[in-house]
Amino acid sequence: MNRNPSNTDMTASRVEAVRNPVRAAFWRGARDGAPFLLVVTPFSLLFGVMAAESGLTLTQAMGFNFIVVAGASQFIAVSLMADDAPALVVMATALAVNLRMAMYSAALVPHLGAAPLWQRALIAYMNTDQTYTVSVLEYEKRPEMPLAEKVTYFVGAAAPVLAAWYAFALVGVLVGASIPPAFALDFALPITFVALITPMLRTLAHVAAAVTSIVVALSLTWVPSGLGLLIAAACAMVVGALFETWSERRR
Repeated sequence: MNRNPSNTDMTASRVEAVRNPVRAAFWRGARDGAPFLLVVTPFSLLFGVMAAESGLTLTQAMGFNFIVVAGASQFIAVSLMADDAPALVVMATALAVNLRMAMYSAALVPHLGAAPLWQRALIAYMNTDQTYTVSVLEYEKRPEMPLAEKVTYFVGAAAPVLAAWYAFALVGVLVGASIPPAFALDFALPITFVALITPMLRTLAHVAAAVTSIVVALSLTWVPSGLGLLIAAACAMVVGALFETWSERRR
């Protein structure tokens, strides 16, 4: 009797999910996080190149990369350091750009807030645009997931993203300026955010918030130190909340 190999594999995976749901959640997270390698890889390469060209040593660049793990603010911080900006300005600007992580963390509290302190600390370290987005989408799709599976899923989603971030930043530092400009590595950042945001635009409130953030951010490009992005984010949250309230009243 012949068996369809694909059906056999699906049956095996289902059996594994039943026997060890926590392990299955990890691999499901790793699978969902893997597509972001297409954008994380050139993005991390670009950071490594930029860090090397800014005069950071290998130890400094990789130490910065391991400790901070925040792409956009890392790029801004390295740029400011290359311009000999004061350390206080560098830290304040990087913190301002990375304040969106506070919003991500608040959104994760209903799902992961009951986890032990050490797990929450690990999640905070691994919290990126990519891991936050895929995890929230999974939690909304599977509201019945136990806490242990939610934590493990988050770690699984972060595993390929962080591994690529570390590895290819190292390659960028070592290879440096020998990467041809024709590779256009800087395409990775906008492509990443398009891929993250698009699946989340499911209601009128989401679309209104997204449009508001775009309009306000573009109109405030003259504001220094990324402050325009923070204002745009605040305006988007207000507009999104107003549209959500309006939609609820109509129902």
